[in-house]
Amino acid sequence: MARRPVALVAAIVLFVEAVGIVMLHWILGAVVDNQSMSLAGLDPEAMALSTRVLGVVFGLYLACCGVMLLRAGLRDRAPGRFSRVLLVAAAVVHGVLGALCVGLVGWAAFAGLMVVLGLIVLSLVCYPREGDAPGPPSDRPVNGTGSGGTAPAAV
Repeated sequence: MARRPVALVAAIVLFVEAVGIVMLHWILGAVVDNQSMSLAGLDPEAMALSTRVLGVVFGLYLACCGVMLLRAGLRDRAPGRFSRVLLVAAAVVHGVLGALCVGLVGWAAFAGLMVVLGLIVLSLVCYPREGDAPGPPSDRPVNGTGSGGTAPAAV
């Protein structure tokens, strides 16, 4: 099955995206600082610092999601509950940013974000739930009856 390569590729993409996000916010902070820009009377130094801090925090979040996917890919096991919550949140963020990017940046940025969204969702969907047994549904016991048959009717 392709679940290991998908998780590993998604982890690599999230690592690259984390570095890109940190660099982008660092450059934006430098621009705000160099231009002495102010928004509604806010201190330009505070705006530059907050932009850089946000970039580092968001980059660490994406790197953490990448580590979770890398771990799932190397172990070939489904991510845990906490990891799933963080990965679903990352998928939602990519979906919302993709919707915003269509109008503000363009279709290329939208396509890139949708590829990352697809990798995250595919890596979440490929692995079975923790309680489910692998294999076709006919091999799983139904109602504790053994080899996939139906439970006898109660008399």
